[in-house]
Amino acid sequence: MNPSFSSYLVNDVFGDPGVFVEVRWSKRALLFDLGENAALGPTRLLRANDIFVSHTHMDHFIGFDKLLRVALGRGKTLRLYGPPGLIANVHGKLTGYTWNLVNGSPLSITVREFHPCEIKQAAFFATDGFARHEDPPQPRQTGGTGAFPVLEDPMFTVLAVPLNHRVPSFGYALQEQFHINVNKQRLHDAGLPVGSWLKDVKQYLWQGKPDDFRFTATLYFEHHRQDLEFVLGEVRERFLTITRGQKIAYVVDARYDDENEAKIVDLARGADVFYCEAPYLDRDADKAYERYHLTARQAGLMARKADVRELVVFHFSPRYTGMGKEIVREAMEAFKG
Repeated sequence: MNPSFSSYLVNDVFGDPGVFVEVRWSKRALLFDLGENAALGPTRLLRANDIFVSHTHMDHFIGFDKLLRVALGRGKTLRLYGPPGLIANVHGKLTGYTWNLVNGSPLSITVREFHPCEIKQAAFFATDGFARHEDPPQPRQTGGTGAFPVLEDPMFTVLAVPLNHRVPSFGYALQEQFHINVNKQRLHDAGLPVGSWLKDVKQYLWQGKPDDFRFTATLYFEHHRQDLEFVLGEVRERFLTITRGQKIAYVVDARYDDENEAKIVDLARGADVFYCEAPYLDRDADKAYERYHLTARQAGLMARKADVRELVVFHFSPRYTGMGKEIVREAMEAFKG
């Protein structure tokens, strides 16, 4: 099975935190956190229209300027999601520059911040010098302290949960609705080509279209183009395999206490990959608690409780420079038992 998401750390384990997720077979990507991100380069940054910010401490937000510079002058909409205060933080970044020569730029930025009982949204447009346009707050239907959706796409959902870092620090989980695998051999045996029409088929399934849904697809054969009508249920039965959806979890900057642990384990449960911060070795657990961070052992224990398939630890404190393998070993010993 070819996974739908390809994910990796933006920087090395001692660098600013961040995870880049490519949505395969598309020109789309998701970016978790906005620390220093020059390593991604302009091409990958421009794919990331949806950015999920844990909180706005400098090492999680300084990369906003790089993203803004790359996107400026292009017909893009950047969408940022995050905790209370994110709108003001973005506004503060934008007001730090002079915009008298960008009134023809098509760039727009929308920011959604999630409070316990409401969602606030604001938009900024280059055409008017990034003035702040706020919408009336919307009620958040799933109040409380558990995970809630911040982005719902036909293909996937991104969930967030507020964690205690003296300020709210959001952990995130990317959950594919279900995975669709195409049997190319069966298509070949039926005389049908692969192509972009199969992307449309996947969208119909993710949108919940019924089995008797009829659609016309444009197929490109070796020497000609042809429009054919299909029934969705028949295509699914003959050429597709539906399996469990992929899941990626991302957690940074949270103290190890009972409430945070319960939230993190619930958020990451069953994840294919769990990206979890581990700034401290467990011998410095008191320091980690005081600084509202995790140790490598704590990250491993939570990954084990959440029954994740793979654990990736990162965001190591520079005090352990040259000791990265020891941090990873401590996390893996706790994870694998």
